[in-house]
Amino acid sequence: MLLQDKTSVVTGGARGIGLATARALAAQGSNIVLADLDGEALDRAAETLGKNVVTIACDVTSAEDIAAAATSAVDTFGSLDVMVNNAGFTRDATMRKMTETDFDDVVSVHLKGAWLGTRAAADVMRKLGTQGSIINVSSISGKVGMAGQTNYSAAKAGIVGLTKAAAKELGFAGIRVNAIQPGIIRTEMVESLRPDVLEKKLSEIPLTRFGEPEEVASVVLFLASGMSSYMTGTVLEITGGRHA
Repeated sequence: MLLQDKTSVVTGGARGIGLATARALAAQGSNIVLADLDGEALDRAAETLGKNVVTIACDVTSAEDIAAAATSAVDTFGSLDVMVNNAGFTRDATMRKMTETDFDDVVSVHLKGAWLGTRAAADVMRKLGTQGSIINVSSISGKVGMAGQTNYSAAKAGIVGLTKAAAKELGFAGIRVNAIQPGIIRTEMVESLRPDVLEKKLSEIPLTRFGEPEEVASVVLFLASGMSSYMTGTVLEITGGRHA
């Protein structure tokens, strides 16, 4: 068991990559704090994870909510060892049509949310003396930029800078901070795209298929565990070769 007796917090954990990540961590022995805005989806997700799971309603743009998620790990299970800042959503539009609200909301949830999660987890880990692992979910959009996603691409690129800076700040305490950049992963959001859009994206992938949430989760597990004990400030692409 790679994470036996460890405790992990996963934001945006009610579905998609977040839920797949929680399952992968739990399968390797981790206690799970599942955080999400959608209370009903949280309850459904928790039922699939078995024991040693607690849920918490969490708005990742709220410092108080994020702090509560981090402290609930300690209050319930006695430790906080892994923090996965995964929560996010899209509001795509060209710059000409995108509203300021759509820009602000996406940047706030993705970038500010990751910053708040990293800060809260680091504070708890330092107080406990935990040599923990923080994983921030970026996107390949943050590497190459995508038309119609100036908000999302900017936020996901910002997460890379945040991760590298935080890794430098927290290394002395043995706290590792890494990021992942998934490509096209078969989630509800991707499945909702038009067939012609999916076909175009598929043509750009050398492995000739979309990724599965479980394939992203396995990389998060690697970064969460001791297998990556000498890795911090890194960004791992999970894209099937797209935009390599």
